[in-house]
Amino acid sequence: MPAASAQPPAPPALLVVDDDEGLLLLMSEALREEGYAVESAASGRTALRWLERNRADLVLLDLKLADVDTKAFIARLENGPVRVPFIVVTGQGDERAAVDVMKRGALDYLMKDSAMLDLLPSVVKRALDGVAREQALADARAERVRLEAEVLAASERERHSIGADLHDGLGQLLTAVEFMCTALKEETSRTQPEISARLGQMGGILREAVAQTRFLSRGLVPVGEGPEALHQGLVALAERTNALGRVRCEFETEEAVEVRDAAATSHLYRIAQEAVNNAVKHARATSIVIRLGRQPGRLFLGVEDDGVGLGSPGTGKGAGLGLMRHRASLIGASLAVSPRRGGGVSIVCHWPLES
Repeated sequence: MPAASAQPPAPPALLVVDDDEGLLLLMSEALREEGYAVESAASGRTALRWLERNRADLVLLDLKLADVDTKAFIARLENGPVRVPFIVVTGQGDERAAVDVMKRGALDYLMKDSAMLDLLPSVVKRALDGVAREQALADARAERVRLEAEVLAASERERHSIGADLHDGLGQLLTAVEFMCTALKEETSRTQPEISARLGQMGGILREAVAQTRFLSRGLVPVGEGPEALHQGLVALAERTNALGRVRCEFETEEAVEVRDAAATSHLYRIAQEAVNNAVKHARATSIVIRLGRQPGRLFLGVEDDGVGLGSPGTGKGAGLGLMRHRASLIGASLAVSPRRGGGVSIVCHWPLES
């Protein structure tokens, strides 16, 4: 059987709006001859009713309609459920008004003169080509964001897997060996005191190895599930940072803040974690404060340190800041980084609760 041929793409749908019925007919026919699917409306109200039920790829709009205010019509095109691209058609002497409308979103304009019908196809084609380029760029940006989110999600899954292996695998093995050393130490304490002492030292080293393994596993699997996970994860982050013994880290909040978006929880935690790591590793901070709270319509996450500042290129901190900004953008949050008076850095992230 012969392969089914692909259906040709539908021609672009145009809506021509002009209350000069003679000119409306001429423009519509000229565009139909170019292969476009053309609808015409002799009034603004007729055009608005048509747009409520149909989708236009481009609207050609008379700048002076008798029944509808042009600004209100353009607002409908720009701010409706789906933005509708448009060009304006205007009479002689209204060039300034046409330029003003272009500042409000029009792609181009046509003058009602003897050359109008000759120029009409090329102006429409140029406008549609511009719309197609914008759509292609928007699609590419959306695909890039989707792929980046998938990469980060895969990274998080790998972190969880490694953390679980450390805790349930290596951690359990080390604990078992530490128990064996303790048992052998007790058995040899009377008959072979030197060996018993060595076994005690080995047991201490193994206990430290178990503690470090758990420390690493908690860092790789930082937050659990549920609306309190971010709050609990930040508390644990401050505790682990304090356990390093090199820096004092405090967590401050006026009330328990719940976040029910699991993706936002993960990204917000990682932003705080990266900020703390930067302060410890690169800024040589001695004091860090993590703050979490609510502000009108948004969640507030802040990390402040008293270190040497943002550092110089090549310290590794630039990559960390870039990653924080990227994580913020994925969840629709804003991130601000600024020096603190008296030294150090303040990193503030605002996440809109409506999202």
